[in-house]
Amino acid sequence: MKNSFKTFALSALGLIACSCTNNQVEVTPGTPVFSNFTYTGQDAVYDKNPLGTDEFYSPILQGCYPDPSICKKGNDYYLVCSSFAINPGVPIFHSTDLVNWKQIGHVLDRPSQLKVEDTGISAGVYAPTIRYNANNDTFYMITTEFAGGFGNIIVKTKDPMQGWSDPIKLNFEGIDPSIFFDDNGKAYIVHNDAPKKALYEGHRVIKVWEYDVEKDQVIPGTDKVIVNGGVDIKKKPIWIEAPHLYKKDGKYYLMCAEGGTGDMHSEVIFISNSPKGPFKPAPENPILSQRHLNADRPDKVDWAGHADLVEGPDGKYYGVFLAIRPNEQNRVNTGRETFILPVDWTGTFPVFEGGMEPLKAKLKMPAGVTNQTGQNGYFPNGNFTFTETFPSDTLDYRWVGVRGAREKFISVSPDGLAITPYDVNIKVALPTSTLFYRQQHLNFTATTTMNYIPRSEKDLAGITCYQSESFNYVFGVTKKGEDYVLVLQRTEKGNSTVLASVVVKEPRPILLQVKAVGDQYTFNYSEDGTTFQPITEPVSGDILSTNVAGGFTGAMIGLYATAGNDAI
Repeated sequence: MKNSFKTFALSALGLIACSCTNNQVEVTPGTPVFSNFTYTGQDAVYDKNPLGTDEFYSPILQGCYPDPSICKKGNDYYLVCSSFAINPGVPIFHSTDLVNWKQIGHVLDRPSQLKVEDTGISAGVYAPTIRYNANNDTFYMITTEFAGGFGNIIVKTKDPMQGWSDPIKLNFEGIDPSIFFDDNGKAYIVHNDAPKKALYEGHRVIKVWEYDVEKDQVIPGTDKVIVNGGVDIKKKPIWIEAPHLYKKDGKYYLMCAEGGTGDMHSEVIFISNSPKGPFKPAPENPILSQRHLNADRPDKVDWAGHADLVEGPDGKYYGVFLAIRPNEQNRVNTGRETFILPVDWTGTFPVFEGGMEPLKAKLKMPAGVTNQTGQNGYFPNGNFTFTETFPSDTLDYRWVGVRGAREKFISVSPDGLAITPYDVNIKVALPTSTLFYRQQHLNFTATTTMNYIPRSEKDLAGITCYQSESFNYVFGVTKKGEDYVLVLQRTEKGNSTVLASVVVKEPRPILLQVKAVGDQYTFNYSEDGTTFQPITEPVSGDILSTNVAGGFTGAMIGLYATAGNDAI
């Protein structure tokens, strides 16, 4: 499963001739080498809420890790998230206690599984569900891939640590598929679909199919609508989606998101005597939402929904779900993140504990668990520092590409990370030569050291703060005449403006830094390796917000190179 970057001799590729003194690397013109990257989160909510010895933070996955799904086999838990046009696709995490998580790779990590090269950032892979089938000791991941002619697909494995099969295309329309394995050996798929006749904007239905486990295909003619519109069709509910089936005490439960994945988002629950219905809504719905709360509450968490349930190591149920942490301007730059709550299922219906109250930054751990987040290879949360020196043998799974695979434009050696620039720039819906790290805090500082010699005004390398191909900032070095010029370009709705530029000496090395304090982003640089200065006054992070740019992803910070620059 693990993607290991073999050591590339960059000198053999003509990218680096030698390592030089004074922190300089002799580079081939047009090819930047990034020798380090440091990201530090500085959110006040974590300073105000230090952890006790029996506590942990939620979200458990900060930044753009939306639409979580979870399953267990024995003492092992596996969690996956949507990845849209990010490459590789569907990050997968492992835990034994629901608190400490290690990323073990990506489910869709090779070209035969992931074909998102020509799609917008918010298309691609939506709403995966991961399940373990005890009847045949096999894990399944089912999702919708809006690209490459795939549609709804399923992949399988006996061991999530060892990689997944090629996709099997499923013969039904709609989105958000989820698979359920009954204890009698039968299987079912539920998903969101369009009604035969829409009664209002946002009217959707939930369908169920019987699934042939031997043939890995839905059984033709077995489809049935089990929810029309939502909990109460008379109230015109919108976007019933993300369905999951469960079985407990002989009853079948259908849990869905309702209200759209924005400020009306919620989670609702239904019950039946059969996986094919009829399903009756719980008397108290929703069971999770933040939509009814005071909009001006402190340390606000919002948009909660799109949940999945699992039994915890202490025998208690837990639910993972997406939510957002907006900044002081109510903008959503970190995107939809993965949160967790305990679930009370001692009664007929599951209820998220505290799920209808303002969500808190920290929770009590399951009994007997030690918090190791940020240590021993476990994913960090809260405020933390991530430092990358680009070793020659591996690259952290948190580094991703968009549309195109990382391996096609990067090379790693003890000197750092070299990016071979593509002829297209960041504003196209095509693979770009950019290595991305998700923004994980409202307040952060990200700094990189770059050795680079642009050849002409068509060359540029540096940092990008990226919401999409149509909304982004580019902060990098190019050439104008005989001068090396550092520029800051803002792109909004596809229209670009250079906000500032400054002549710099030969940029070997130059330190580039972006610092965000809520909605205010400052782009700094240092030519002496010590003293930073801003290229201009702080600029708004509005274009990096999901609720300004649209779509479903959070902002990312990219190490970027292009031979198709237009920022001059």
